[in-house]
Amino acid sequence: MASPLFDLVAEVYHVIQRRTGGQTDVIAVDWGTSQLRAYRLDGSGAVIEARERPEGILSVPTGGFSAALDAITAGWEADAGRVLMSGMVGSRQGWVEIPYVSCPADTAAIAKGVSQVLWRNGSTALICPGLTCLDADGVPDVMRGEEVQVMGALALHRGEGVGSIIMAGTHSKHVRIEKGTITGFATHMTGEVFAVLKAHSILGRMMEEGLGDDDAFAQGVARSGESGGLLHHLFGVRTKGLMGELPGRSAADYLSGILVGHTMRAASPAPPVLVIGAPSVAERYLKACALLGLSARALASVQTTIAGLVAVDRLLRNGR
Repeated sequence: MASPLFDLVAEVYHVIQRRTGGQTDVIAVDWGTSQLRAYRLDGSGAVIEARERPEGILSVPTGGFSAALDAITAGWEADAGRVLMSGMVGSRQGWVEIPYVSCPADTAAIAKGVSQVLWRNGSTALICPGLTCLDADGVPDVMRGEEVQVMGALALHRGEGVGSIIMAGTHSKHVRIEKGTITGFATHMTGEVFAVLKAHSILGRMMEEGLGDDDAFAQGVARSGESGGLLHHLFGVRTKGLMGELPGRSAADYLSGILVGHTMRAASPAPPVLVIGAPSVAERYLKACALLGLSARALASVQTTIAGLVAVDRLLRNGR
């Protein structure tokens, strides 16, 4: 049974469903904290069927990962080693913890870090590793799942220069790219801080629901470049409201602009920039890029995940 997610995948790839007489070339799985997504692909990497369930790793009982994978791939058949997974399934809270690969890393390095787990009837499934790097002060940073999306984005842009990739989301990741290799990245808790401030701080008390205010967002991005620092700028969300300079319906967008602006200025992405994420979130980063004079375009998370898993699978077939 195809999910609504299949329609998005088909639209992104501009392909017609390809029926292969029940034969599956590879099963690609994106297994995150809250969602489990599986894609049945043919030999060219085109999607035959897609399924999605709210069965992220945190909802899987101890010892239940094999059964959960069985359920979402029911009726799909693939040879041993042709089930390739990415995301938090390889984390300490997942099926099994897969060691991180250190930056700099390209698709080949990720493929070398792939590990296998026992699945149904003694067969195996494969899990991609995450990546780790150190910042300028030696503090570690990590990602799981995003590394596959980055490789997918680079595969889709073969022959085109990419300076930076922004993974827009709860924890936005800003990835530095040189000649198709991830040289490093930095994670910012932008989305999570926004959600916490909106729901649990005095700033949220002044916010009203609205249709979105691009001007307020732009003002927030501009404010992020002024003196005073982030914490002072955040309190300004309240004081501008108290002084009647910021309507309640615009306060959330102004706050978002401040946080995204500070994130972008700290990350200093090198153009051209690719933004990967859900459309509503990616759009904010595209707006911020435009306001900061950076050329940027967006790609859907689903598109890059599938392309990345296909790229890793092809390297595995060729002996890594």
